[in-house]
Amino acid sequence: MGLIVATIVLGVAIGIATFFIVRNLVAPKKIARVAQLLKQNKLQSTIKLAKQMLTKDQRNHQLHYLLGKAYLKSNKPELALMELRMVNQIGIFDKIVPQLAFRREIAQLFVRFQQPDEALKEYLLLIKEDPGRAEYYYEAGLLFEDRNAGGKALGYYRKAIDLEPSHGPAHRAIGTLLYRAKKYPDARSFLEKALRFEPENYEAHYFLGRILKEAKDYQEALQRFEWATKSPEYKAKALIERGTVYLATNDVDRALIELERALKFIEDPASAEALMARYYLASCYERQRNIEGAIHHWEEIYKVRPNFHDVAEKLSQYQELHQDDFVKDFMTASQPEFLKMCEKITVALGYSVQQVSDRKEGIDVVAVEPKTNWRNTRAMPRLIRFIRLAQAVDEATVREVLEEMRNQNLTRSIIVASSSFSRLASDFAESRPIELYGKDQLTQLLSSKA
Repeated sequence: MGLIVATIVLGVAIGIATFFIVRNLVAPKKIARVAQLLKQNKLQSTIKLAKQMLTKDQRNHQLHYLLGKAYLKSNKPELALMELRMVNQIGIFDKIVPQLAFRREIAQLFVRFQQPDEALKEYLLLIKEDPGRAEYYYEAGLLFEDRNAGGKALGYYRKAIDLEPSHGPAHRAIGTLLYRAKKYPDARSFLEKALRFEPENYEAHYFLGRILKEAKDYQEALQRFEWATKSPEYKAKALIERGTVYLATNDVDRALIELERALKFIEDPASAEALMARYYLASCYERQRNIEGAIHHWEEIYKVRPNFHDVAEKLSQYQELHQDDFVKDFMTASQPEFLKMCEKITVALGYSVQQVSDRKEGIDVVAVEPKTNWRNTRAMPRLIRFIRLAQAVDEATVREVLEEMRNQNLTRSIIVASSSFSRLASDFAESRPIELYGKDQLTQLLSSKA
């Protein structure tokens, strides 16, 4: 009886051993077959066979890796990441699963699916295993920068450049970091180097354009922003910047074109770019005295973000236009029409026009009182400045008028404004030969000549 039991036990043991020997001999051949199918881009067959084999061997790191690669090639990155995560958990690497290639692939997937902490771990492991690759330092720098760890990011970018001096993206990354730190000369140097190595680095063009705009090198800035418009990511931003450059040079017509282009390109009406485009468009229309057009854009901004810049204040200031047609005409008239209005007001004030000059927000008139019958009395000229602004006229503007009087050797002046005057402006004018006519007095003057 004992002999029979021993024989049975021995037979079972031999059977089990035979099974594992056969499996260990057959399995590598099947895995090699999976690898061959993957190499031949027979992706469906690869996936089918790998999944079939995994039902019998769930912890096979090679099958998980090959299946993950097949999913990647099939444009199924979510499934690929699941398989590569399994490989990471198992933690075995060999000829079929090379560690460096695996870590590069999973790091890129972590970045793609917004898992920066996991991605950073992989890049730091790659740096440890293969410290001579500039790309790993650059990618780690990007991830540190996303964590608002600019100092660490800068160190990794510099290491990337040490290993590969022609690494354009690392030069660009340092340049943008320095730009944000307002270290413009150093930022410009790195951005120019980035473009030397990568002439189509549109982000570098964009930030270099902003630096040039700050330096008032407007022509070069326009060219850089034009380059940046070739990038879908930077197109709207670059068009807005071009618009602001034209505004800075008082080329309102071109500014309008660029800003309208930007607004048409932007899909999200609540985005920061859409709000900025509308804000500067409103500024263009305000300068053109197209107040209704400006109000339209301010109202669109207000619907989305009521506290955006000074939009609420602008709307409050200009609401008078819907209530007072006289002030509306004064504010929105074309320059030739505005000039005629100012001449009529000058006459209504009891003066005759001697000289007229345009100003940014209005017109200056040098006027004289009509001659009297007194033999020795001569007409004394005075400066009348007409200002069309929605906001209150400040003290600085009144001081500017006083300075202009002195420059022209005039002894008195009048300021006629479509708005009110600030308390400081009124106090300053009170003890000086400057008369102030605000919106109410302007309405009376205009209505008397209607």
